[in-house]
Amino acid sequence: MTLSTWWLFVLMTFVVSATPGPNMLLVMSSSARFGLRPAVITMGGCMTALMAMMGISAAGLGALLHTFPMVFDALRLAGAAYLAYLGVKSWRAPVQDMTEESAVLAAAEAQPAVLFRQGFLVAASNPKAILFAAAFFPQFINPQQAQLPQFGILLATFAVIEISWYFVYAISGKQLSTYLRRASVMRVFNRLTGGVFVGFAAIMATVRE
Repeated sequence: MTLSTWWLFVLMTFVVSATPGPNMLLVMSSSARFGLRPAVITMGGCMTALMAMMGISAAGLGALLHTFPMVFDALRLAGAAYLAYLGVKSWRAPVQDMTEESAVLAAAEAQPAVLFRQGFLVAASNPKAILFAAAFFPQFINPQQAQLPQFGILLATFAVIEISWYFVYAISGKQLSTYLRRASVMRVFNRLTGGVFVGFAAIMATVRE
């Protein structure tokens, strides 16, 4: 892999990672509701799932899903169902006016295991990430050289760029938290994020590879 090839990968990954999706929305929502530190736990769940899926794609599961579309469809529909569940849950979440003390209490009560699990499941809900990695990464790997080190470099680069964008969205969510202390604004925010999650679910359920 040449330096120019790596820079091309950086540029393309930067654009792809910047695109709003379920992961970014969840990170921003977690930061807006609970604060930056709980959002970091959500990021950890998302990145754990993404790194696992990238590794799986390197092991050849991407080709397997492409060969057996019924397996891919089952995973895709299961992921869409989970995103729809999160959307409905967010839409129906109870709201109330929040004081400074209650905001701190809400952040303290945000359970790390729940935040990590949500991040992991949202990132893992889209099997297209496996197919994307299987199709995208090989374009930047020189088959004449050792492939594992090249894949490691690309994976590390992807992780740094993805996490950087997570923090951009998390900081944006943190800035929204001041306005979300009012129940009326929180209700609108919950319904907006819930509707977007349901929209992602509908897209995932209807759009095939």
